[in-house]
Amino acid sequence: MKIIKDLLPYILIIAFVVLIRTFIITPVKVDGISMFPTLSDGQVLLLKKFDKSIERFDIIVIDYDGTKLIKRVIGLPGERLSIEDNNLYINGELVDEEFLDTTTTDFDLSTLNFDFIPNNYYFVMGDNRNNSVDSRVIGFISIDDIMGTADFSIFPFNTFGKID
Repeated sequence: MKIIKDLLPYILIIAFVVLIRTFIITPVKVDGISMFPTLSDGQVLLLKKFDKSIERFDIIVIDYDGTKLIKRVIGLPGERLSIEDNNLYINGELVDEEFLDTTTTDFDLSTLNFDFIPNNYYFVMGDNRNNSVDSRVIGFISIDDIMGTADFSIFPFNTFGKID
């Protein structure tokens, strides 16, 4: 009985950590250069699993065939999207992408045989548009495949803090 009493605090701590990592927050590592210069290969972010209130330009983590992809939300459900002359248009309105410093090839949803983004789906792209496997290639992302948002970096230490 004394052994259980002595181990109980450690068991509770382990259970607490497992619950937090399973349902609330967990680290996720950037793999590749598709989000450069915003994120770098090997950078570690905190994935907020509870956050499913997705907004334009959020950085999200996607479960794509068992692989975690980190991308930026560009288009929301019900929107018409196109890229013309390196400019993003949502429903015909020009939208500024302040984070972007690369060119993007012209694109519109008709390439995917759609006029608008379906309900419960999102259009995502990497910030390094010329080196990104994103919705232009893999199609729309279901809300069910979004693991959560990631807007805080924990490693390397010179990147520690909120991601702009």
